Amino acid sequence: MTDRLTDLVARTRAFVDEHVIPVEDAWDGDATAAGGDRLRVDLQRAARAAGVFAPHAPREYGGLGLGMADRAPVFEAAGRSVFGPMALNLNAPDEGNLHLLDQVAVGEQRTRYLAPLARGEQRSAFAMTEPPPGAGSDPSALLTTARRDGAGWLIDGHKKFITGADGAGFFIVMARTDGATMFLVPADRAGLRITRHVPTMDKSMIGGHCEIELSGVRVGPDDVLGEVDEGFRYAQVRLGPARLTHVMRWLGAAQRAHETAVAYVAQRSSFGRPLAEQGMVELMIADNEIDLAATRALLLTACRAIDSGAAGREETSLAKVFGAEAVHRVADRAVQLCGGAGVSADLPVARIAREIRPFRIYDGPSEVHRMSLARRAVRRYGRRD
Repeated sequence: MTDRLTDLVARTRAFVDEHVIPVEDAWDGDATAAGGDRLRVDLQRAARAAGVFAPHAPREYGGLGLGMADRAPVFEAAGRSVFGPMALNLNAPDEGNLHLLDQVAVGEQRTRYLAPLARGEQRSAFAMTEPPPGAGSDPSALLTTARRDGAGWLIDGHKKFITGADGAGFFIVMARTDGATMFLVPADRAGLRITRHVPTMDKSMIGGHCEIELSGVRVGPDDVLGEVDEGFRYAQVRLGPARLTHVMRWLGAAQRAHETAVAYVAQRSSFGRPLAEQGMVELMIADNEIDLAATRALLLTACRAIDSGAAGREETSLAKVFGAEAVHRVADRAVQLCGGAGVSADLPVARIAREIRPFRIYDGPSEVHRMSLARRAVRRYGRRD
């Protein structure tokens, strides 16, 4: 890393340790209980003052303009707290939406949506997933429709598990046209309604995971994001980098769980000697070190591919599958190493394990990525000359 990047990582870690982790600990990682958007605004104000706010956002909108590879250690430092990404304005889904808007939005769309999102003045949501039999792991099952009505469109559909929906300023809605199209929909647009919060095991995502209904939601031609019928192509623009930034953030949380567990076993004795000197404990510590290092290596390989201008789909799937499963193993071992304390709120490892577990499902379940990787391998090696 350059000296500038090393300094930014150090300052990010210091900010998270001093300002963010105490709040997370006080509320056991529950963003709603801790204050929701009020907490977000307060923490983001402090992050700006510390010079660590929005490291990924374009410089023209007040960010630091980091590429993917340079984001990795900064996002990892932010991810040490489950509230850290919210504080630095690099949490999901806003970070992924910001990247998509920066790549695709034009003209007034950049002023109306990208700029306030980058500055933390608004939150956003990405509305693609639907209840069965609609789109989930298979986006081609998309049932939400947009039909032309004069110069504009009318959108009808039902979405589920829409992260950050409650309190979002706008939605990026994927709807079926002749192909699929993305639409920018302000949250106060008539016909858009949040019907419920879906109760989930994780608590740190501000705005919850919601169901929304769209009933005759009217949008104009200027609300189309990108080109009509090109929504699936734009989804790849968003999802690849977003999968990697998820790995970055959860890698930071897993690292903190690991450090907590090692410190615990170094001080705790059993059967006449420190736990850290017990062979089975040493194996778990070593396996955590291996999983963390391997995740970083695959992550950086994928980041460099994207920074070079490549699609990086295979590299992204490799990093996402391995990373999601590796950080889960790290957090689970940390719980085991800490024993009874590991399942309590006295240490952060229980909440980290709770928050990390869903990552094996969202942004593409491990099984779907494995299917994709296998099919690529068959195309590459399966032919006989």
